[in-house]
Amino acid sequence: QVQLVESGGDLVQAGGSLRLSCAASGSISSINTMAWYRQAPGKQRELVATITRGGSTNYAASVKGRFTISRDNAKNTVYLQMNSLKPEDTAVYYCNVEIVFGIKQYGYYWGQGTQVTVSS
Repeated sequence: QVQLVESGGDLVQAGGSLRLSCAASGSISSINTMAWYRQAPGKQRELVATITRGGSTNYAASVKGRFTISRDNAKNTVYLQMNSLKPEDTAVYYCNVEIVFGIKQYGYYWGQGTQVTVSS
């Protein structure tokens, strides 16, 4: 019914940059908040950034000033531009999207995850 496909993860040296993409497809009326999470080995999944339908953004303190979340509503896609990457940014990154199917009909969906590895 609805699928989120992520891409953009890679191996990069400290100080480098990557851009992650997450595209939603299926029976979608509109999309509310979109978000990026990450999970490092042995750690809990943590919220990295969010962006509302109107474009308001919030970031975890650890990435503020380095990462930028954005969205393209025409493409049902959310992006995460990651600059000045650090080894501690190494994790599997997941997108999460609140999708509107109709009046009072909502669903939350996860992407499959994309690996980001930052070498020191």
